[in-house]
Formats: sequence, C-alpha cells, structure tokens
Amino acid sequence: MKRLIPFALLALVILALTGCTSTASTHQGHPMAPQPLWTASDDRDTIIVLSDLHLGIDDAYAEIAENRPYLVEFLRRVAVTADVREVVLGGDVLDEWFLPLSYDETDRRAFYRQVLVNNSDVVAACNEIIASGIKLVYVVGNHDMSVIGQLIEDAMPGIVIASGPPGLGLYRTGARNEIVIEHGHRYDAFSAPDTITNATLVDGPTMLPPGYFYARFAADWVLKGKPAYVSALPMISRAPNPLEDPDQGGAYAYYRTLDAVFKPIVADDSFTTKLLNMHIDGYHGSYSVADLFPVLTEDGEITAPLLYRHYQRTWQQRQIDNGVTNPASFIASALGAIDSRYFEQQARIQYQVDEQSSDTAVVVFGHTHTPDLHDYGYGHYYVNSGTWIADNTNYKEKDGSLLSRTFVVVTTAPVSEVEVYQYRPDGSLRLINELLQSDHRQ
Repeated sequence: MKRLIPFALLALVILALTGCTSTASTHQGHPMAPQPLWTASDDRDTIIVLSDLHLGIDDAYAEIAENRPYLVEFLRRVAVTADVREVVLGGDVLDEWFLPLSYDETDRRAFYRQVLVNNSDVVAACNEIIASGIKLVYVVGNHDMSVIGQLIEDAMPGIVIASGPPGLGLYRTGARNEIVIEHGHRYDAFSAPDTITNATLVDGPTMLPPGYFYARFAADWVLKGKPAYVSALPMISRAPNPLEDPDQGGAYAYYRTLDAVFKPIVADDSFTTKLLNMHIDGYHGSYSVADLFPVLTEDGEITAPLLYRHYQRTWQQRQIDNGVTNPASFIASALGAIDSRYFEQQARIQYQVDEQSSDTAVVVFGHTHTPDLHDYGYGHYYVNSGTWIADNTNYKEKDGSLLSRTFVVVTTAPVSEVEVYQYRPDGSLRLINELLQSDHRQ
C-alpha cells in the first residue's frame, strides 16, 4: 500500500507558513505547488489508470462538471509523484454521446476541438504529466470511439493513442508486459462498434451502435430533471426458447435490454416522436425511440422497425471485425451490457487472467462506471476503474452515497499489486479494495 500524504494537512501547513487565511483556493485556482499523491518509492514502477471522465462540450450538461476541479488537482499531483511511470486514460475521456437531443452535430472535427477547448484545464494538467516524464496513454472507449487522434496529439504532444480496429483501443504494459488495459465495450453488444447493421440506411461509413441513441435520449432526460417516467413501451410477453430458437432468443434478449434502459427515460407521448436529428456518421434524418425498439411483428419475428433490424444476426461478424478473440453469444452480450459482472467474466474468458499460467496478470476495464476488484491470487487481478462523473448511480454504497472519482494503481513487479482508490474532495485518498471485494462476499 502506498504511503499516503494527508493533503489537507499539508495545505494547512503551507497556508500557515505563507500567511494565507483562506483554504478555498486549494481546489479551484490551484495557486499552490501541487503535492505528491503519496510518499514515492525509489522505483518508478507505478501505473495509474482512470477512465470514464466524460469531458463534455458544454458544462451545462457535461457529467464531469462538478468533479472537474478535483480531476485537474488530481492530475497535477500525479505529475509530481516520482514513482509514477505511466498514466492511462482508459476510455470515455472525451464524450461525443451524452448530448441533448437539440444538439445537431455536423462536423466531428470541430466538435472534438471544442471539447478540448472547454476542458483546457484538464488538457493543461495532462501536459504537466507529459512534461514530468510520465508516459500518458489514451485508450479509446465507446463515448469517444470516433475521436480524431491527431487532435488529441496536437493538444497534448507526446501522448500515446492506443487504438486498434475502428472505435476500439487496447494497451498492454508492465515490466513483464503483463497488464492489459481496454475500455471493455468490445464485448458489449449494445456499445461495440457496428459498421454492418445499419449500413444500407446511411450515406457513407458508419460505426455508432444502439448505445449512442440511448445516450442522446438519456442526456435529454437528465436535462429535464430526471422526471419519473414509467413508460408503457411495447411489450413482448412470451420469451422464445433460446435452445430451440437461438436467433429469436437473441432478439428477445436485446428487447429486454432496451426495455430496461429506455423505460425510465421515455414519456409515453414521445415514444414515436422523431426528436433526434442526426447529421453525423452517415446519418441524415430524424429518429424516434420507436425506430430502434424491438417489437413482435405480424410474421412472428422480434425486430426493430428501422434501426438495427435483426441486430442479433450481425453479432458474430461484428466480433470478428472488432478483434474479439473468444466470441460470446449474442444473448450473453446483450444481457451483459447492463450487468457489470459480465465484464469480469469476459476478462477471464478473453485473457485467462484467473489462471496462474496466463501471461496476463492484470486486466483493467472501465465502461461500467462500477469500480470492481477480483483478486485471483498469485498476483492476478481483474479490476474496473469506475468513473469520475458526479452522479454515478451505477454504484451506491450502503449509506446511499454514490462512488465516484475512483482510479486504479498497479505496481508492476515480479508479482503485480493492484489497489483501487477514491479521490476525496479534501485531497485525501481512500483505499477501497476491501469495500469492492466485500461486494463479492455478499
């Protein structure tokens, strides 16, 4: 465990020595020299992973807005922590998905350029990390699957963009090349890049999956104050037997996922209203939730009427295109999209991280917003870095508080060590390994 520096105490000492009487500026203007996160060891063997920052184009609806000052402070302190060798931003760093329905994006390059401008304080802190000699890596997630790497490199010279097939990224690191870091959306049927299913509906290359459409409607619901909808969405009352009919079993699983995510955010009177105008990713039209919501058709098949028709039928090819080593069934991938346990299963299936003989000792995902830690023994782990958004409803503690501002620390050595921390508003670090592992014992 790192020897943590009580940052609040250090700040008070510095303020006393300098004659300052106010502590408010320690988190807003950053007038003081940043203090290390912990007492550094003599070895530069520490890798920090944080993900799901969701930096937005407008603070009126950006999910990071409340926590961004703490993120900037955290990054500046990382830059002066001498045993950190790498910082990995594990996806969903810039956010092209969480936009209100009224936002009509027409120029992706201009969009990402403006996101960088709106978050210039974060960009500056990242450049401090690079200037300090720490390697900074950007791994692509689903909310930034269309990010333009050159813009990131121009804003943060020296950053490494980890990208693979379009819309995906994977980074392997560590003293023994034993650590794998990816966002995790590759295995999620709802969020993995899809260049196939809607190809005949669009003009030009396309990649956005159904999760994009959900995110746009969800952002609008949040801006309206999260009204308590319980929508009467079209029902499919009878589930096909997946053993007898895997095709329709998959279609039903996809229906169940869309029903779960859209029911709380869609008013009955807006289900068929074409509220989303799209002029990006090959789309030129207006769409409603009804356009992509699966129904039981007159011929007895389950499918959406327009967008992502027969979605289950493209999944195997999509997994090949997306570089999935060990393909999963569509049913597992569709239902797993809203179950954080599925991603730990994928870490084991794809990398055999739970086996002592595996070359991969640590797998780090993001994506779920649910921090997680599985210690398999012999220095092998699955860990999820959680999120920095202010309202992380995906993880509630027993007292009802929402767990955010979490990050992963991996010490790479002959035997890897993994710790998960929360960055507190007072600048202190809270080790949450035991909290996360207790979740598995309940």
